[in-house]
Amino acid sequence: MSPQIHGVCNTSFGCILSNIELLGYLYNKEVQYTTGTRDIFDVQNSTSRDGDMNFTTRSYQQELLDRSDIPFEDIKQNMRELDFINAKLGGHDITLQGLRTMLKNLDLRNIPVSILEIGCGGGDNLRVIKDYCQRRKIKVQLSGVDINPHCIEFARSRKENTHIEFYISDYKLISLDKKPDIIFNSLFCHHFNDEEVKQIFLWMKQNSRVGFFVNDLHRHPLAYYSIKSLTRFFSKSYLVKNDAPLSVLRGFKKDELEMLYAQCLPAGQSGSILNTQLHWKWAFRWLLVAFNE
Repeated sequence: MSPQIHGVCNTSFGCILSNIELLGYLYNKEVQYTTGTRDIFDVQNSTSRDGDMNFTTRSYQQELLDRSDIPFEDIKQNMRELDFINAKLGGHDITLQGLRTMLKNLDLRNIPVSILEIGCGGGDNLRVIKDYCQRRKIKVQLSGVDINPHCIEFARSRKENTHIEFYISDYKLISLDKKPDIIFNSLFCHHFNDEEVKQIFLWMKQNSRVGFFVNDLHRHPLAYYSIKSLTRFFSKSYLVKNDAPLSVLRGFKKDELEMLYAQCLPAGQSGSILNTQLHWKWAFRWLLVAFNE
């Protein structure tokens, strides 16, 4: 890296984003950049030379945010930064893409659309959905559930989240008066092991009227090293600095998500796979959309 770029990146978050966008362009366009005889993309299925990092299988190292002893002030800083990162790197846009896909199967004229997010954190996804629907005069009833009381306290404290209901609960234990039309989660599934992810898919399918969608991470070296650099220069949160790159290592490959969804289906419901869409999205995300039969 040239001294000029290095100096700008130390003082400009925009430069870091621009470089990550360039990496995304190269990956998406499958441009091959080689050093000697080694393709930069070959590391996707091999062990990294930097710290012997392995991207072939999911990591099950626990994220700090999943601990029960994290102070509330630290969680608030973490939530604020994650909201900013999602806004700048397209995470919120992917959530809206999932929403738009599901809304195509709903009558939006009279009855409000009920939407539940599990693992809602600070409520930023629901806020983005609320703003989107208000601009388009779509009637919605929004609710979120999270097992972490600090996250829900933060969500309830934000004036932007007015008219959104928040509940402190394990998602499996929440009492629903009726099935929401849509259930979704974002950056939630990677916190769990494979068996637990299958249970999440099955629960969302059984408890939603129309279907569900999932927005989560693609486990890839470029995603890992990009977010590691981004948080190193920008973040003031030790939670973000530790958990953001670790989240990528806990993320998914395409075939893993396809297999987990197929395996969660009860016997005789294999046809549900035909009602499922899985797409790669910038920046290194998967969008899984599943309609109920």
